[in-house]
Amino acid sequence: MDTRKALDGRAIGLMLVLCVVWGLQQVALKATAGEIAPIFQIGLRSGVAALLVGLVMVARKERMDLARTWRAGLMVGLLFGVEFLLVGEGLRHTSAAHMVVFLYTAPIFAALGLHWRLPAERLGAVQWLGIALAFGGLAFVFFGRGIASAAAPGDTLWGDFLGLLAGAAWGATTVVVRGSRLATAPATQTLLYQLVAACALLLGAAFATGQAHFIPTPTVWASLLFHSVVVSFASFLLWFWLLRKYLASRLGVFSFMTPLFGMVLGAWLLHEPIEARFLIGAVPVLLGIVLVSGGGEWVVRTVGARLRGAGA
Repeated sequence: MDTRKALDGRAIGLMLVLCVVWGLQQVALKATAGEIAPIFQIGLRSGVAALLVGLVMVARKERMDLARTWRAGLMVGLLFGVEFLLVGEGLRHTSAAHMVVFLYTAPIFAALGLHWRLPAERLGAVQWLGIALAFGGLAFVFFGRGIASAAAPGDTLWGDFLGLLAGAAWGATTVVVRGSRLATAPATQTLLYQLVAACALLLGAAFATGQAHFIPTPTVWASLLFHSVVVSFASFLLWFWLLRKYLASRLGVFSFMTPLFGMVLGAWLLHEPIEARFLIGAVPVLLGIVLVSGGGEWVVRTVGARLRGAGA
């Protein structure tokens, strides 16, 4: 029997904190890019977080089930590493606000992949509407725009495209997890596979491309601490705890606020301009993400229940 419950005040408060943290991570990576390359910082944070997750597993006396999960673990680790390789490279060309919106198109790609892979995950009419809205918004953003930013239009467009590919990689990770033995494995094991692979892939890429520079300023140390302990370790463990306690569809609807926080924080802390075309295109993208994540059905059920209650 499913014992997960609807969101209460504690869950809503924790989700707001998580959305701010996840929105801030792209901003912190962009802000420190001059002292430490994004892919190098993500590689380092993944290594530190992997060590912390390993310590948690040791404390719980939890063992890796390598015999059953190593193939799927290798795949999700590779996809996770590729996702953040694309994020790190994309942030060299586009703004943090753009990156966080395009990265969070992941639910769209996950829904499409799961529709094809699992009969139980077939898309309904509301979700197809969400996908149409999201891709319409993306087309509006990408084609024929003029960008009034510090970067050249073509350069920003390339960074945005890398962010979209990162979202696709994240969505593919969800499909692999849901369709493999990792679906029943402890969340710490899946997270450890991802962190170890990301550490190896991104540090290797940083050294291979000459992006392993590191200027140990207080800002860089603060960013590394934030990313390693707060983002890659604490926030993901908290997210998995929330998924065990509360209904996933409700949590998914709240998580769409992450791109909104990312855009606001990028404009506030980095003084990034938010172009009118990007903002107009982002609205249907974010609405589409909400619908695909189950938000539309939740709204219909909630409004219907309220109307029935009012008519009683």
